[in-house]
Amino acid sequence: MAQTARNKVAWVVFVFLAIGIGLYPLVYVFASDNFGLLMNKSNELLASTVWKTAFYGHISFGGLALLVGWSQFIKKLRAKRLKLHRNLGKIYVISALLSGLCGVYLGFFATGGLVSSIGFISLGVIWIFTTTRAYIAVKNKDLSLHQGMMIYSYAACFAAVTLRIWLPLLTIVFGEFLTAYKIVAWLCWVPNMIFAQIWVKKKGLNLV
Repeated sequence: MAQTARNKVAWVVFVFLAIGIGLYPLVYVFASDNFGLLMNKSNELLASTVWKTAFYGHISFGGLALLVGWSQFIKKLRAKRLKLHRNLGKIYVISALLSGLCGVYLGFFATGGLVSSIGFISLGVIWIFTTTRAYIAVKNKDLSLHQGMMIYSYAACFAAVTLRIWLPLLTIVFGEFLTAYKIVAWLCWVPNMIFAQIWVKKKGLNLV
């Protein structure tokens, strides 16, 4: 009973964070160029139409992926509303791929130089790869591979949440933003991948 209660609490927190951060990009609609992550960008980048398009594409489609992605793990939805599950899945895949592509591009301009760039580019590549593989797997009716890759894909997507948890904490610990940002470029997604691997193994999913 206690384990079940903890699982329910964890699920509620998980969904709450996914929806909360998924809606967060709406704040940028009403914000100026000195808000949030834009505060640490150069005037040259902020003046670039391509960079700003990629930035808003990344946070908008990434937010949408967060908003719909958690629903894919609801067993009752898959069992009783398969068409809805599939439609939400299509929205997630399209959003994840667009956000991931924008994220890879943005990674080349990441604050903190090479360390941050490699971290965020790696995250984008992993997100694109796992999402694409999950989509191909379900088309080939390989549900085990599909479910496993979707776990990894959403773990990558959830980096948007873990980044916003770790970044303020690390900024307080180190007393500056730059060091914290270099660390969070990796910390926001590597533990997520480890958790995903544990989850996949626990479910006994075949990824070969």
